[in-house]
Amino acid sequence: MEILEKINDPKDLKGLDTKELDELCAQLREYMVECCSKNPGHLGASLGAVELSVALHYVYDTPHDKLVWDVGHQAYAHKIITGRREAFVNNRKSGGLSGFPKVSESEYDAFGAGHTSVSISAALGIAEAARIKGEKRHVVAVIGDGAMTGGLAFEGLNNAGALKSDILVILNDNQI
Repeated sequence: MEILEKINDPKDLKGLDTKELDELCAQLREYMVECCSKNPGHLGASLGAVELSVALHYVYDTPHDKLVWDVGHQAYAHKIITGRREAFVNNRKSGGLSGFPKVSESEYDAFGAGHTSVSISAALGIAEAARIKGEKRHVVAVIGDGAMTGGLAFEGLNNAGALKSDILVILNDNQI
């Protein structure tokens, strides 16, 4: 049985060794290409974020820990390994999965956005709310280099620095 078929929740990743994680990433890519060849989507960005998605879910305790994706179409692997593998064949179709993270779609989608430079500010808000409530959780903002051109991204960085907020910002730089 393929590894991907055994992944229905990020907790299923925790028992995999590095060789199996590599194989899972290859299977995720193959599955995304297969689905998007029948139902077009923004494939390139997600193909480049497969290892990142797997690593984040492997390391962090999602959905308790929060992942905020700025470039939503980088999140296809995230969607597939968070229990939406079978539904992914209807990604971006009417009545199907959203092409972007959508809070109402999954508890693993911490914030709904497309590519609007908001991930850092949203992650900061989530982290500060957790701090005020006394909750212990990690918050990660994943932002693409194109989204870094928006002023809101810089405002988020400035405010996170001024507040000395405990967030991780990952710049997925594809050198655009």
